[in-house]
Amino acid sequence: MTLNFAILGDSIAYGQGAARSTDTVAARLSADLAAHGIPAEARVFAVPGSRSSDLAAQVSRASAWPPALTLIIVGANDLTRFVPPPVAAAQLGDAVRALRAAGAEVVVAPAPDLSVVPWVPAEMRPAVRAASQLLHDAQARAAVSAGAHVAEIGMTTAAGFARDAGLFSADRFHPSSAGYAVIAAALAPAVRAAVSARVRS
Repeated sequence: MTLNFAILGDSIAYGQGAARSTDTVAARLSADLAAHGIPAEARVFAVPGSRSSDLAAQVSRASAWPPALTLIIVGANDLTRFVPPPVAAAQLGDAVRALRAAGAEVVVAPAPDLSVVPWVPAEMRPAVRAASQLLHDAQARAAVSAGAHVAEIGMTTAAGFARDAGLFSADRFHPSSAGYAVIAAALAPAVRAAVSARVRS
């Protein structure tokens, strides 16, 4: 049986910056699931530029499908728009609860460490890193409380992006195809764990 797999969130969830559609998180994770004997149909409901406040509309569209598994990648635009972490985290928690109530397993990838983005001035990086960590932690707590699986990639994969400019696309903000490979590889274990949890339930 094919698993309905919805991807919600922002431009990273959408795949902006990837050279080919097969390089996106959605495509790479679908391929990973298939390689583990789990056929999945991925549908992307993510919209570039989205903040956590935009998740409710995406959840509504996705729930009409409906998904058995959902991945949410969100937080970067909350950071750039200075949304208070408790506000963004609460909006994420609401989205997770709605998806769980609809019967979906949910994986959340909290805010990335934006201090590694090439155009961030060196003197600003400590402050940006601290802000990223605050939002990441608030999102992780809210997601777990609402019943989601948390993929700890936002801060832990940052070192790779800091070392290798090739992981960024030409705009020096979004991941390149190589960057999406790194992100998908970090997400894959949590996504497979969520599928296993659904099978057990």
